Amino acid sequence: MPKRIFYGLSVLLLSAVQPALAQQFESPGSRLLATGGASTIEGSGGGGIVPWATLSSYADEGEWGATVQMTEVQVDDFSLSVQGASFNWNNRVEVSYARQQFDLETIGGELEQSVWGVKARLSGDLVYGAMPQVSAGIQHKSNQTFALPQAVGATDDSSMDYYVSAAKAWLAGPFSRTWVANVTLRNTEANQLGLLGFGGDKRNSREWVGEASVAVFLDRYWAVGVEYRQKPDLLSFAKEDDWKDVFVAYFPSKHVSLVGAYADLGSIAGLASQTGWYLSVQASF
Repeated sequence: MPKRIFYGLSVLLLSAVQPALAQQFESPGSRLLATGGASTIEGSGGGGIVPWATLSSYADEGEWGATVQMTEVQVDDFSLSVQGASFNWNNRVEVSYARQQFDLETIGGELEQSVWGVKARLSGDLVYGAMPQVSAGIQHKSNQTFALPQAVGATDDSSMDYYVSAAKAWLAGPFSRTWVANVTLRNTEANQLGLLGFGGDKRNSREWVGEASVAVFLDRYWAVGVEYRQKPDLLSFAKEDDWKDVFVAYFPSKHVSLVGAYADLGSIAGLASQTGWYLSVQASF
């Protein structure tokens, strides 16, 4: 059975049996269901491609929490596999790690990258009070397969991303539904997240880019939403497009979340119109 089919079936099985299993364990934290979000492809808590101001897991003040995640993205000519984990202390500081494997199926080879992240909540609260929750984060990215990125014009095999995020939830929003919105401002020089290295022959400079997510909860457990992520365009050999997706998220309990999405990643490595699916499962403790 192909790896991606096996992975998808495993995730669906986990989502089916988890509610019964979760009753055997204590709640992993005091925050409301879904306020920990899911795991991004870079390891931090948030949506799928955009980090949120929220911190991972459900740990509140005086508590700690942890998550583990598996994510698979399959578009027309490429696939991305991610394994990651995060730790949240006191709903104040999040430490995360993600290992990314990027398969270039049509041109051969594989790119690998590790991402270490730290995020700190600066002010506000996602749910309570008038002010949004504001957090700042750093991601250290290290490309372990730099030969190909270097050959196409990348200048460095590692770099740092810096970002600030603001998020707010409205429990009684439009149409009597709960809504969540997040905006992120990122400073980066990463090509395709860093999988194609950092800096470029077109421009060897850092850029500010914007990212955003909006979601509405259909009920307590199900949410639908959209994400948008601007990307720098630093390599002359291939245009780098912004990313976007439409997602469905399922939170059967505080112990697990499941996210599926239709993703439009634009042009990657000179191959246009890279669209396909995204599937991620996260377990929280």
